[in-house]
Amino acid sequence: MVFLGVGALVFGQGYAPGNSIGEPPGGDPVLRGEVRIDMEPVFALDADVPYPIDDTTARRRALNEAALFFSAMIYGWSFQYEIGERARGIAEDMELTPLGEIRWGDPRLFATDAQVRERRLYLWVDYRPSEEQIRRLSFWRAGTVRNAQAVGYGPSGAPRDGADWYAITKAALEDAARSGIRAMLRGSERNRPKEARGVIALAEFPSYRMDAGRWTARARFRVQITEIIPFAAY
Repeated sequence: MVFLGVGALVFGQGYAPGNSIGEPPGGDPVLRGEVRIDMEPVFALDADVPYPIDDTTARRRALNEAALFFSAMIYGWSFQYEIGERARGIAEDMELTPLGEIRWGDPRLFATDAQVRERRLYLWVDYRPSEEQIRRLSFWRAGTVRNAQAVGYGPSGAPRDGADWYAITKAALEDAARSGIRAMLRGSERNRPKEARGVIALAEFPSYRMDAGRWTARARFRVQITEIIPFAAY
């Protein structure tokens, strides 16, 4: 099977996973992405979290992150963005609403290959979408959907345990989505609108790093703006 990129939709006949948890029948469409987990993170963890992170914990964490990313790729979020204007006393506000979720234990989600190099787990994860999910993926590739790229930040401080890790990972990804929407609107609208609405989805698995004590996500998105409300409408 040929890899078409991180988080790509693959249609293949051949399949040769390592450390496989599940195997799709030949020819079925498969979403594929790689998750990387530091098994010896530079930040401190709670006392009840094993250090270095053991293989089982690292794999579960990687699968949880993969489920989050596949959810964002297939379903995405709807958004309502009050752009705000200081001169008019209008505060900026953006609401993201998830349009669907892939949960831990979904039988369509499985690891296919795992390697540990320099105390980092590299786990390739596949997701076999249903017919309805394939239709959703096709929507994100329509001609009216635009591309965006942005960096997002989680809250200050490092994750302390597994639940905290997931929450910070999700927060940084959603912040990147907001930044992508904001940059797109500022770059495409000549007259600053009052409000914008639409939908946004992750294009591929994001990359993460610690930056000045904050968990940072760099991500690419697909965005469709469905409504622009100018100030003149008010």
